Amino acid sequence: MSAVAGNIPSSAAAARLQNWRRGLYRFRQSWLSVVGLAIVVLLLVAAIAGPWLVPYPEHVAGGINTGARFKPPSAQHWFGTNELGQDVLSLVVAGSRVSLLAGLAVVTLAAIVGTVVGAVAGYVGRWVDEALMRFTDLMLTLPSLILAMAVAAALGPGIANMVFAIVLSWWPGFARLVRGEVMARKEEVYVQAARALGASAPRILFRHILPNIVSPIIVKASLDMGFAILTVASLGFVGIGVKPPTPEWGVLLSLARGYLPDYWWTAIFPGCAIFLAVFAFNLLGDGLRDVLDPRARR
Repeated sequence: MSAVAGNIPSSAAAARLQNWRRGLYRFRQSWLSVVGLAIVVLLLVAAIAGPWLVPYPEHVAGGINTGARFKPPSAQHWFGTNELGQDVLSLVVAGSRVSLLAGLAVVTLAAIVGTVVGAVAGYVGRWVDEALMRFTDLMLTLPSLILAMAVAAALGPGIANMVFAIVLSWWPGFARLVRGEVMARKEEVYVQAARALGASAPRILFRHILPNIVSPIIVKASLDMGFAILTVASLGFVGIGVKPPTPEWGVLLSLARGYLPDYWWTAIFPGCAIFLAVFAFNLLGDGLRDVLDPRARR
C-alpha cells in the first residue's frame, strides 16, 4: 500500500511533465508564435536593461544637444535625432520600460479585479450575480478609451493615475469571462465532492474552481497586453498620460507629429515600436491559446 501511495506523486509529476512537453510541441508548431515570443523577450530585455544599454543615457535623463538637431539615421545615431538633438534610439529603448510596465500593470490589475468580481457573481448567483453583472454591463456600454481619457484627465497626469484609469475600463472583460467559466465548473463532480466534505464556499472557489480556469485567463491576458500598451500610448499621445521629459512611445510620437514628413524618423521609429509590441503579444497570445486551450485551435 505504501509503495502504491509513494508512486502517486511521481505519477502526477510525470503527467505534468508530459503535458508541458505536449504544450511546448504544439507551441513550436506555429513559427509565428515563436517569432512573437522572441520579440516579446527582446522587448522585455530592452525594458529591463534598456537604461544601461542605450548609447546616449544622458538624453534619457533629459539632456539636450542643440548642435545635433534633426540628424537623419546614420552610424552615429541609428534612429536619428529629434528637435532637441536627442538620440531617438535611446529614447525608444528607454520608453519600452514605461510602456511595457504600464501595460503589464493594467492587465494584471484588471485580471485580478475582473476575476474576483466574475468568480463571486458566477458562484453565488441570484441577486449578487444580477447586481454585479448589471454593473459590469454598464461599464461595457461605455467606450473604454473615452472612459480612460475622462478618468485620466480628471485625476491628472502621472503613470499611476493613467494605469488606474485604464484598469477602470478594462476589468469587465475578465469578469464576463470568469463568470462563464465558474458557472460551467461549479457543478462538476470534484466541486460537489468538496462541498459534500464540508468545504466552505471561498475554499471551493479559490482552491478548486479558479485553479482549473486559469488557462483562459492567461490567454486573454496575453492577448490584451498588446492592446493595453496601445491604450497607454494613446493616452500619452493626446497628452493625458505620461508627461515629457519621461520617454514613452506615445509621448515620443506626439512630439514628432509636428515635424512630419520632413523629419520622418522622429515618428516612424516610436510608431514601429508600438506596432512590434502589439503584433508580438498577439502572436504570443495565439500560441498560448493553442497550448493552454487546444479545443480553441484554428
